[in-house]
Amino acid sequence: MSSTGTDLTDLLATFGRRYVRDLPGPWGKARAARVLNAYLRDHPRRRVVETLAGDRFAVDTQDLIQRYLYLFGVWEPHMTRWLGGRLAPGDCFVDVGANIGVFSVLASRLVGPRGRVVAVEASPAFHRRLRQHSALNDCRNIRAVNAAVSDSHRTLTFVLVSSRNMGANSIVPWDGPAESTFDIEAVPLPELLLPEEIETARVVKIDVEGAEGAVVRGLAPLLEKLRPDAEITVEVTPERMAQLGDSADDLLRTMTDAGYHVYRLANNYAADSYPRALHGEPVVPVRWEGPVTQESDLVFSKVDAATLP
Repeated sequence: MSSTGTDLTDLLATFGRRYVRDLPGPWGKARAARVLNAYLRDHPRRRVVETLAGDRFAVDTQDLIQRYLYLFGVWEPHMTRWLGGRLAPGDCFVDVGANIGVFSVLASRLVGPRGRVVAVEASPAFHRRLRQHSALNDCRNIRAVNAAVSDSHRTLTFVLVSSRNMGANSIVPWDGPAESTFDIEAVPLPELLLPEEIETARVVKIDVEGAEGAVVRGLAPLLEKLRPDAEITVEVTPERMAQLGDSADDLLRTMTDAGYHVYRLANNYAADSYPRALHGEPVVPVRWEGPVTQESDLVFSKVDAATLP
């Protein structure tokens, strides 16, 4: 393609992004989102962008999470809305697997100067980006912790298969080529939290790419010490858990034995689902009965209802 053709394509991508992100209504946006998602992945842009919530991030659109922040102004819109209705000034938000800090920065604003955010990230590189974004947004209530979380003290090896999805950094065994690996010491989550953070924790979010079984086992002794309205949200990945010798059934049992009810919050990572998610009716967590057989965002709450209010 000539330079003129490349420039025109790039210009069309810029206008397409404005259309998908900023104009109201979902019409025609699903197809545009699919095309733009592929283009921005294969022709990376590095920008400082502002999310729909007003937070700022330095992004590289080669990566899935950062590309969606650039293209849509949000990552996981249903979870973003749910946290917006859950966190209040003075609360504490614990973010296990914080990545570059999308939800930690959001929570920092929601809990206010009297609140606290504990952002736990195992990857040293992501931890640096997390701190960068904390500073970029003047988040003075974030305590960023570079650590891995498990059910015991042990050394874990993390593998990043592709920089096109850096959120998939995982301890799940991988025999193929990898972009990077690193070792880090893991500890149970209760050992990373201060007494005042435990006392005020409103939401604990766990997104650890298959290691959620060990993280929840390590969290179990803390459950009875949390405030009565504390809720725990876990991205459960049964297939990856099984590769580590864990099961979703055991995780659910740990939480229900502690008095928590199980809810599922809809989530879809497909680019063409985002326009409707942004402009459609708000989605709430729905009571879940039975086994979890596919990747799911679960919310554990002591509220007993058909849906979480």
